[in-house]
Amino acid sequence: MSNLLSIGKTGLMAAQTGLATTGHNITNASVPGYSRQGIVQGTLPPINQGVGYIGTGTEVAQIKRYYDNFLNTQVLNAQANQGSVDAYLGQISQIDNMMSDSTIGLSPALQDFFKGVQTANSTPSLQAARESMLSSSQTLAARFHEVSGRLSELQEGVNSSVESTVNSINAFTTQIADLNKKIAAATMDPLNPPNDLLDQRDQLIRDLNQQVKVTVLPSDNNMLNVSIGSGQPLVVGVGSMQLAAIPSTTDPGRTVVGYQTAGKVSTLPDDTFTGGALGGLMAFRNETLDRVQNQIGLIAAGMTDAFNDQHRLGQDLDGKPGGDYFKPIKAYIGYDTRNSPLSTAKIDGTVTDASKLTGADYKVKVTTAGGNNYYNIERADGTPLNPAVAPILANPAGTSMEIDGVTYNFSGTPQTGDRFEVRPTYTAAAEFGVAITDYHKVALAAPIATSTPVGNKGTGTISAGTVDATYLAPGNALAAPMDLTLQPAPAGADTRPELAGFPAGRTTNVVLTRANGTTESFAPGTPVRFETGATLSYNGMSFAIGGTPQQGDKFTVGPNTTGVGDGRNGVLLAGLQTKNILNGNSATFQGSYAASVNYVGNKTRELQVGSAAAETTVNQAMASQQSVSGVNLDEEAADLLRYQQAYQAAGKVMQIAGQMFDTLLQIR
Repeated sequence: MSNLLSIGKTGLMAAQTGLATTGHNITNASVPGYSRQGIVQGTLPPINQGVGYIGTGTEVAQIKRYYDNFLNTQVLNAQANQGSVDAYLGQISQIDNMMSDSTIGLSPALQDFFKGVQTANSTPSLQAARESMLSSSQTLAARFHEVSGRLSELQEGVNSSVESTVNSINAFTTQIADLNKKIAAATMDPLNPPNDLLDQRDQLIRDLNQQVKVTVLPSDNNMLNVSIGSGQPLVVGVGSMQLAAIPSTTDPGRTVVGYQTAGKVSTLPDDTFTGGALGGLMAFRNETLDRVQNQIGLIAAGMTDAFNDQHRLGQDLDGKPGGDYFKPIKAYIGYDTRNSPLSTAKIDGTVTDASKLTGADYKVKVTTAGGNNYYNIERADGTPLNPAVAPILANPAGTSMEIDGVTYNFSGTPQTGDRFEVRPTYTAAAEFGVAITDYHKVALAAPIATSTPVGNKGTGTISAGTVDATYLAPGNALAAPMDLTLQPAPAGADTRPELAGFPAGRTTNVVLTRANGTTESFAPGTPVRFETGATLSYNGMSFAIGGTPQQGDKFTVGPNTTGVGDGRNGVLLAGLQTKNILNGNSATFQGSYAASVNYVGNKTRELQVGSAAAETTVNQAMASQQSVSGVNLDEEAADLLRYQQAYQAAGKVMQIAGQMFDTLLQIR
C-alpha cells in the first residue's frame, strides 16, 4: 500500500516540477538570452517481491538547459563580425556623403582656383584679375580647411565612441565576473547548474562580444574565462581586468586602448581588436580615416610645393622675383611621451618634393652603436623605404636629409630608445593657406625676355624662353642682356656655326637638346655650336633659335624689364592643373582627389553589401541556436496539458491508494 502511495506521490511531484518548469519557460520566452528548460525524469530503484521487481515511482534527475555550445559560438562569431561591419559602415558613410557632394568637395574648388589663374594670366596687367586669383585661392584654402575640419570631427567622434565602448566593455566584464562567482557558489552538482544564471552570463557575453570579439574558455565550477585579441584576459574566474581609453603617446588627439595591470596601463596595438564595434572603429580609423586625411593632406602639400616652385620662377608686378604663393607645409612630428626626460631631440620636416610624397606615416627610433646615436626611420606600415635610408647619425646635431619628398632637420641630443611618429601630410589640409595678400606679388611674368634686332638679315627666330629652378641659384640670374651672335664655324672638323656671346669665363656647360631628345654639352672654353630648332639651356635658362639665320645675326636674352603684361609664368601655373605631379608624377591634383573619392565610395559599397550579408548570417545563426534553445509557446502549451494530465493521473493513483487503505482498515 505504501509502495502505491509512493508511486503516486513521486509522479505527482514530477508532474508538479514539469508544470513549474514549463510555466517558467512560458513566462521567460521573451527574455533575451533565455534558454528553454525541461525536466529529465528517471525511475526510482524497484523492489524485489520474489515474483519480480515492482517499481517504486519516478524522480526528476535534472532540470535540463537546452544549449549547444557550437551553435552559440557561431552566434558569437556572426555578431562580432556584424558589430564590426556596422560600426565601420556607420563611420565611413559620413565621409562618403561628404566627398561625393559636388557642392562641398575639393574638386569644384580646385577647378575654380585654376580658372582664376587662367583668367589672371590672360589679362596679367589688370588688378581685378589678380585680385580674383587671390580670392579663388582663399576659397580653395577655406575648402581644404572645411574638409579637414570635418575629418577632424570624425576623429573626435571615433575617440568618443572608443571611450564609450571601453566603458561598456568594463561594465560587462565586471558583471560577468560577478556572475561567475554566483554560479560557482550555486554549483553543488555539476549536472545541476543554476540555469538562469548561466543564461544571464551568456547574454552578457553576447553583449560584450558585440563590443569586442572575445574568446570564451571553460573553467572550474561552471565558470568561464573571457579574453580578447592574442589572449589578453578580460575575465579570469571571479576576477575582471579593465581596459582604459587613453591618449596616444605620440598624438594627444588620438584615443587608443590601454590594458590595466598592476596599477599600470600599457597601450594595446589597434590590431588587437579584430571584431565587434571596437574592432570596426579601429579598422575605420586606420584603413580609411587616416588614409583620407593623409591623401587630402597630400593634395594640399603637393599643391603648395608645386605651385610655390613655379611661382618662385616668375616675376611679380613690381619686377621682383616671385616668392612663396602658399604657406610652406610642415610635417606633423609626434614626440613619444615615454621618451627620456634627458632628451632634447628636435625633428623638423618640410615638404620639398610633391612628386615623392607617399601619404604614408613613419616611425623613428633612436639607437646607439659605437658610442653614437642614430635615427632609424621606417614606414609605419612596414613597407621598406625606397631607396632604403640608412640610420642617420644624430651627433653632431644639425643633420639634414630628404626622405619621400620631405626634408628633415635633426637637432638636439636624443637618448637611446627615443621614439617619434612622423606624419608628413596629416595636418597639411588644415595648414594650407595663401602666403600673399598683395596682388602686386602675384608672379605671372617670366624673369627673362628674348628679342631679335630688326637689322638681322636672316629669318632666324628665338623662343620666348623659360627658366627652371637652377636659374634661382646665386649668380645664375641675368643682370644684363646677353647678346648671342651667329658666327662662322672655327677651323676644324665641326662645320656647324658658332653662337658667340655667352659670358666670358663661364663656369657651367651649355646644353643643346634636339627635337629627337638627344643632347650635346659644351664645356666652358669650348665653342657653342648652333643647330636650327634645337633648345639651348644655360644657367637655368632655356630658349630655341629656329628659322634660317645669317652670319652676324644677333639674338638677345635678358632680364624682363617690361613684364607688366606678361603672363608666361601664369600659363605655366595654370598648366599645373593637368600636369601629373603627385604619386611619382603619375596623377594630377584632381585625379588624386578622384582616386580618394573612388576608394571611399567602393569601400562604402563593399561594407553595405557586407552589412547585409552579416545580418543574414546572424539571423541564420540565431535561427539555428533558437531551434535548440528557444521557447516554442505551442510546444509549451502542449507540455502544460501533458503535465496537467500526469498530475491528475498521479493524484488519482494516490486517491485509489487511500481508498484501498481505508478498505483495509474497515476489515475486522
